[in-house]
Amino acid sequence: MSAVMGPDAPTADDRRLVLSARSGDRAAREALGRRVGRAAYVFAWQLTGERDLALDVAQDGVVRFLGSLDRFDPERRIEPWLYQIVRNRVRDLARRDRVRRHESLDALLDDGRQVDLAAADDPAVDAERTELQRRLWRAVSQLSEPHREIFVLRDYHGLSYREIADTLSIPEGTVMSRLHAARTRLRALMGPDERPATTDRRSDR
Repeated sequence: MSAVMGPDAPTADDRRLVLSARSGDRAAREALGRRVGRAAYVFAWQLTGERDLALDVAQDGVVRFLGSLDRFDPERRIEPWLYQIVRNRVRDLARRDRVRRHESLDALLDDGRQVDLAAADDPAVDAERTELQRRLWRAVSQLSEPHREIFVLRDYHGLSYREIADTLSIPEGTVMSRLHAARTRLRALMGPDERPATTDRRSDR
């Protein structure tokens, strides 16, 4: 009987890639780099709001991720480990005054990054949704760093509370309280008639 896969378990393909890359399989290593590269870039972009900086962070994050495979548990999902690396790199750069967080979050939309909004057949509806996303990202950019991290990891990347706690090295209770505070703040920033789109599709554990 096959084991039941929990919400924090890796896919079979991810586990195979990690194990093969660790054993020296060059093709698996390259495939794993491609697999994590896009996720690293999107997360870095969401934290920094700067396209070129996010690309630099993502490239460095992929290198660091691949270099840490011997310490990575292949029985866990890739994303929490990867996002921790990316977050730490962003914070390193922030300490050197290279991160300007609120300048260009609208570029996420201008470049076609639509998050969890189905394409609309009606152009008017599509335009309305796009404007809502612009307003949301402007509001996200005004959140404090801890609240923005929690909101992005949960509602756009779908990490469980436990995975977020591991990624940020904080208790699960802190994750839940910060997420509640972040959503409350977003509702206040966007007004009573708008609500941020969330993606609580995975279990909390």
